[in-house]
Amino acid sequence: MHSQRLKNHSSVTEFILLGFSRNPRTNWILFFLFFFLYLFTVLGNGLIVTLIRVDAHLHTPMYFFLSILSLLDLSYATTTVPQMLIHLVSKNKTISYGGCVVQMYIFLTLGITETWIFAAMAYDRYIAICYPLHYGVKMSQNLCILLVVSSALCGLTCALIYTVFAMTLPYCGPNEINHFFCEIPAVLKLACADTSLNDHVDFLLGFILLLIPLSLILASYVRIFMAILKIHSMQGKIKAFSTCASHITVVTMFCIPCMVMYMRPGSEASPEDDKKLALFYNVVSAFLNPIIYSLRNKDVKSAFLKLIGMSADTQ
Repeated sequence: MHSQRLKNHSSVTEFILLGFSRNPRTNWILFFLFFFLYLFTVLGNGLIVTLIRVDAHLHTPMYFFLSILSLLDLSYATTTVPQMLIHLVSKNKTISYGGCVVQMYIFLTLGITETWIFAAMAYDRYIAICYPLHYGVKMSQNLCILLVVSSALCGLTCALIYTVFAMTLPYCGPNEINHFFCEIPAVLKLACADTSLNDHVDFLLGFILLLIPLSLILASYVRIFMAILKIHSMQGKIKAFSTCASHITVVTMFCIPCMVMYMRPGSEASPEDDKKLALFYNVVSAFLNPIIYSLRNKDVKSAFLKLIGMSADTQ
């Protein structure tokens, strides 16, 4: 029985990623579109990390979490987009079994970590607005590091559970994944076994890894809005709310598509809809996050202008 199961595992040694289209002209158009999106994702998130690193005014908990978010977005997109670009213009669209497992695990680790970083950022805003006089003490450097490390450990552990449950199933053919990368819902459709247990595990983990952080974020913002309503001046209210608006926007863009993807039964999933959802929280949100934060943030703008001034002076 055990040897038969191993045989089933080894029967598929690679997968074929079907991607978006079989039309070469369409694929070239998509190649240039996603290439520029990825290029600006790398530049935008890389710039935010650099600015926060070099500008002393940005050495605060809020910007520390923002730099972690930018690193996650950069890594998140890099896990899938370069391979997708190659597959768009290449006849060979295969990925090895091992490569698929590694991609799945890294992608999930980064995604799960990001949801908890969003919760940490909401808690940071809660302390900043509700307890401004105690902000420096409550949001200590040790606490910030602890929140990031615990988020990463949760990501590493839960991604392992997701991946093990998916890849211990037998895959004995066909081996064509109707997606642009090895995402669990798309891979599970190829399993030569009943995946109802996986659906239950995915729903349970989705509940823990999406609804719990979102509940913490919601609880933080209920307290924040109650505190903002007590501010007498309209200008003060707008200033307090503006520090939260960017965070609310990026959380919505990332978490809602993730909830749709991972918390519904696999039988209800449409491959084309799944690809669009994955594009949104994998590529589009990573591209938009630095724009959203930089356009709404005077500190980031001034740090950027200062950096340009420094570089201009040295030339």
